[in-house]
Amino acid sequence: MADSSTPPPPSSDARPHRSWWGWGAADKALSDAECAELGRLVPGAADTPRPIPALPSLALPRTRVEPPTALAPLMSATPPDRASHTYGKAYRDVIRALDADLAAAPDQVARPRTEREVTQVLDWAADADVAVVPYGGGSSVVGGVEYRADRHRGVVSLDLSSMDRVLEVDTVSRAARIQGGALGPALEAQLRTHDLTLRHFPQSFEYSTLGGWLATRAGGHYATLHTHIDDLVESMRVVTPVGVNESLRLPGSGAGPSPDRLFLGSEGTLGVITEAWMRLQDRPRHKASATVLFHDVHVALKAVRALAQSGLNPANCRLLDPGEAALAGVTGGGESVLVLGVESAHVPVDGRLAELVALARDHGGTPSPSAGDAGDTAASTWRSAFLRMPYLRDALARMSVITETFETAVTWDRAAELYTSVRGRLATVVKEVTGAEGTVNCRLTHVYPDGAAPYFTVVAPGRRGAEVAMWDEIKAAAMEVLGDHGATVTHHHAVGRDHRPGYDRQRPEPFALALRAAKAALDPAGILNPGVLFDPATR
Repeated sequence: MADSSTPPPPSSDARPHRSWWGWGAADKALSDAECAELGRLVPGAADTPRPIPALPSLALPRTRVEPPTALAPLMSATPPDRASHTYGKAYRDVIRALDADLAAAPDQVARPRTEREVTQVLDWAADADVAVVPYGGGSSVVGGVEYRADRHRGVVSLDLSSMDRVLEVDTVSRAARIQGGALGPALEAQLRTHDLTLRHFPQSFEYSTLGGWLATRAGGHYATLHTHIDDLVESMRVVTPVGVNESLRLPGSGAGPSPDRLFLGSEGTLGVITEAWMRLQDRPRHKASATVLFHDVHVALKAVRALAQSGLNPANCRLLDPGEAALAGVTGGGESVLVLGVESAHVPVDGRLAELVALARDHGGTPSPSAGDAGDTAASTWRSAFLRMPYLRDALARMSVITETFETAVTWDRAAELYTSVRGRLATVVKEVTGAEGTVNCRLTHVYPDGAAPYFTVVAPGRRGAEVAMWDEIKAAAMEVLGDHGATVTHHHAVGRDHRPGYDRQRPEPFALALRAAKAALDPAGILNPGVLFDPATR
């Protein structure tokens, strides 16, 4: 599987014009009038939206390093490129971008087209003491693509978006070799010609890449069975500063520790994921959805546990508590809403959905009148709100409203207590930090026979100029509650830099020693994404 020195042609899929400061496509951002209208729904929000800084007016730090002549065609130091690669897309990133705070901007943005060019960039960076931050779609919400180490002569953002091809498809084994820079839509478009799908659809699907999913152990949209990208990996090819690590392509193996597991979730600090063989599935042809209402969220939690342990494995099993259901526009009657979905490539699914709905009814739920219909209104409303939510978050950020999320996972025996504790503790902290009443909502995004992944949303009025500090204080309290209840610091958003304090407490110390040793062996110059997972070595 040797790398070709000739760059493959770029994907033919047209890409939308990305917002440099906020989420997604620039033309989908809410207008000033829409921002103001949305802000009026939050008492204490600003009267007028923050202006969006114009790119020509941005004051970027001076460029500290220049690439050698051989690499110059791959590099860009233009203000738009540097600005758009400074941060990810977390709330605190959006606020800082709106404030035109771009002190952390990379000096150069590299866009390699081949694995050989990736190697050349790493070789130069190691010799020149330049940090390299791998960049897929830039959708990180945990500080995963922001350089904060301040220990190198310069910083290069390594944008892999030009390496976006499906290189090979094995229709017999149902697998494909895919480049790490492939965005979700481009990847699926190339697989569609074979009537196959990766079936991995995170909320960031349009604006994130296969390499990013692998590096962060991303979770997809589906609630049961293959919830994480880990489950879909057959083998990986990773470029490190000391050589290329390529695992043997196998359906399974018991030959020692898995080499892929070292790089899954490594967040670009051990190597650059350039290719992977991924397990595929036939495209689903049969789909059905339903919604079930519950008047008591704790009854709903027990019902979802029963569904998760039933072996029926719904594709979607998303529980929205009353606040989250109202926020999504699914219901305003104070009920919790369970959104169920089933699908299959081969057999009708109506019977399986009926079993799920009946089980939910037996555990205290009330099916909606349209349950099982293709046009289930509540399910459709939720799907639309799910995709639109990041744009609403950005609009509220412009109105100085603190609106952000965090997610976790915990076993069922602690789930109800965690839900109650997080909402109670954060309601108090929000009032202390902002001086106003906020809302703390929750939904379950993924469920397992032994536990669930709660996803919390916080909305509260902020104070212009202090929003980042206010959110950081609220987030610190949230991480403390999660730790107290034995919940993970992240289920699928990754660690990055923002979750480091919680991750340091969660991670076993012997494993921390092994990670640092792996870093020293694979990246002796310490140039790859310093500061994620653990502190950079003393220089």
